Amino acid sequence: PGPWRAARTARPARPPPASGAPSRCRRRRGCRTSPLGTGTHGQPSTPRHGPGLRAGLPAAPSVPPPRFPVPTTAAPSRPAPPPAPAPAPGRTDGADPVGEQQRAGPAAGGRRRRLRPRMAPTDHHHLVPRGRPLPGLAARPAPAARRRAAVPDGAAGVCGGAPRLREVLSRLSLPRQDVSEASGLVNRVVSQLIQAVRGRGGSFGSIERLGAGSYYEHVKISEPNEFDIMLLMPVARLQLDECDDTGAYYYLSFKRNPKEKYLLKFLDEDGKLSAFKMLQALREIIKQEVKTIKVTVKRKKAGSPAITLQIRNPPTDISVDIILTLEVQQSWPPSTQDGLRVEQWLGRKVRGELRNKSLYLVAKQNKKEKVLRGNTWRLSFSHIEKAMLNNHGSSKTCCESDGPKCCRKGCLKLLKYLLEQLKMKYTKELDKFCSYHVKTAYFHSCVMWPNDTDWHWGDLEHCFHKYLGYFLDCLQRSQLPHFFIPQYNLLSPEDKASNNFLSRQLNYQLNNNFPIFQEIN
Repeated sequence: PGPWRAARTARPARPPPASGAPSRCRRRRGCRTSPLGTGTHGQPSTPRHGPGLRAGLPAAPSVPPPRFPVPTTAAPSRPAPPPAPAPAPGRTDGADPVGEQQRAGPAAGGRRRRLRPRMAPTDHHHLVPRGRPLPGLAARPAPAARRRAAVPDGAAGVCGGAPRLREVLSRLSLPRQDVSEASGLVNRVVSQLIQAVRGRGGSFGSIERLGAGSYYEHVKISEPNEFDIMLLMPVARLQLDECDDTGAYYYLSFKRNPKEKYLLKFLDEDGKLSAFKMLQALREIIKQEVKTIKVTVKRKKAGSPAITLQIRNPPTDISVDIILTLEVQQSWPPSTQDGLRVEQWLGRKVRGELRNKSLYLVAKQNKKEKVLRGNTWRLSFSHIEKAMLNNHGSSKTCCESDGPKCCRKGCLKLLKYLLEQLKMKYTKELDKFCSYHVKTAYFHSCVMWPNDTDWHWGDLEHCFHKYLGYFLDCLQRSQLPHFFIPQYNLLSPEDKASNNFLSRQLNYQLNNNFPIFQEIN
């Protein structure tokens, strides 16, 4: 080295410039730099060169990682690096990139390698396509599944309500062998009776059989020990005159001489068709025929439209209600005009098809009559209810083998069983209630929630609660319109005490997670 270099080396060090005063860079002309450790606006900066690196100056602050970090993959031949030692006090790992460059050494070509910040292991989800779960991690449930999981199981928030309700339903289902034996016995008895009645000719020579009720609607619970059989008598036309303001009970008469001359003997002195006379005649025929088949006819109940048969089938008996029904080929009366509002549920076309079916009238005594003459008939929609229950979905494939399953019938069975058990415990207080109240509330609920997705099988507990909630609201208001005759209220305000009693019992069951369901054997 020449003497000029030694002279420069021997020159005393220049004191650092005052804080905040710019200094000249000796390596590039015209470059004005701020004091070491600050940026152009007084912000901390990282020195790139100069003696400050070896002077032990404080480390530069941590640089935040990029928003979308890209992982750096090591060369295949290089082994995995050993775990880094704990950072010194006041320093954090990756907070001093200049120190990392010095430790890494110069790169090829004499340039220093610019390191990218390491990506944390938890950041790998940025590289996974949306919709695919991470390897080794459970997939997040779908939004619908999360909503179903968030539904409280019971009013008291008891966990596991849905599986328990499904378990109750499984216990309520009828054993196939018992159903087969009971239905076979009933079919043999009823077929023999119908043949005998037809063989006598006369008034009942043209009767037809129609299965009705919960067994044929596939909502029977507990035991197959009750069956309803309608004996249909076709009639061309009748004159219907309302006998009260309900729109459900009528006096029947003929406008002109009927084709069915055999019905003339059942007219009373006012020219009205007597339900009492027709039922009495049919009862006498059946009593004569059952003597040979070991079937007894139970005593007549006041106001009941049925002739009840009792069939011995140890260890239990089977009850069969024979219901005399007039099948009239004419349009429905005006009281039904605003009923059967199933357009949003089953469709406008289905409603038209159902209303085009025959009109059914059963021999039912109107209890509001001051003098019980037995000449009133009540509208019956059993055939329509059966059709709606067996084809209950807004889509044609609901509950079919290749379609989605809903919980509509499951909810109906649960509430039927709940009312049945409460009636057994409080027979006197709940004597005015029957399963038809529950069925009517079911039809209204199907109209309020018409879509199949509103009754998803996985939402059984939620659907049952909203169905029960609607029935409770009807009890509290003493207002449950007949589904086909809206002006006919099935929960009379005169029975407000009974309505309130049932409402309290149902609320108790709801708030305590249905303890009565735990009593199922």
